[in-house]
Amino acid sequence: MKAEQREVLIEALRLRFEQNAHRHTGVDWADVHGRLQGSPDKLRSLLEMEKTGGEPDVIGAADDGGAYLFCDCAAESPQGRRSLCYDAEALNSRKQNKPQNSAIDLAAVMGVSLLTEAQYRELQQFGEFDLKTSSWVATPPDVRRLGGALFCDRRFGRVFVYHNGAESYYAARGFRASVRV
Repeated sequence: MKAEQREVLIEALRLRFEQNAHRHTGVDWADVHGRLQGSPDKLRSLLEMEKTGGEPDVIGAADDGGAYLFCDCAAESPQGRRSLCYDAEALNSRKQNKPQNSAIDLAAVMGVSLLTEAQYRELQQFGEFDLKTSSWVATPPDVRRLGGALFCDRRFGRVFVYHNGAESYYAARGFRASVRV
C-alpha cells in the first residue's frame, strides 16, 4: 500500500472512530492508531473492507492482548460483497448460474473473517444494521456438513438468524467482516 493511500485510509478510520464514539466507549484513538501503524497487513484488510463498502470501525474495547476488533458498520451488508454463496464447496456444487465467488473465499483473499453470530448480535447493540439486506455469518461445522449455512438480518426490531442452502445467493445478501488489529 502506498503511503498516500495508507494516510487516506487512516484518516477515514479516524473520522469514523470519532463520529461513532458509542461503539468503543473509553477507547483512545492514539492507541488504535499505534496498533494500525504497526500492522501493515491489517491495514490492507481494512482497505479491502473500506473499498467494498464495509465502513469498518472499532467495536468495543481492546482484548487482553491489546488488539481492537474492527467490524463492518455500514448500514446494509456491504455492496461490494453481495451475491455470493457461502463457501467454495457450495460454489463448486452449482452447475449453472454460479455466483462470481463465495463469502468464505473472498474473506480469505481480503484477510478478514466473517462475523460470528455472537459478533453480529454485538454489532446490533450499536445501531440497526441490515434492515433491507442480510449477511452470511460463520456457520458451525455441523450445520455446514448438512449442506446449510447461516445468515442474519434485523427486522421488526429484532435480530434473526436463518438457514439456507450454502449454494444459494441473493443480490441483497453479502457478508460482514471483522479483523483484529
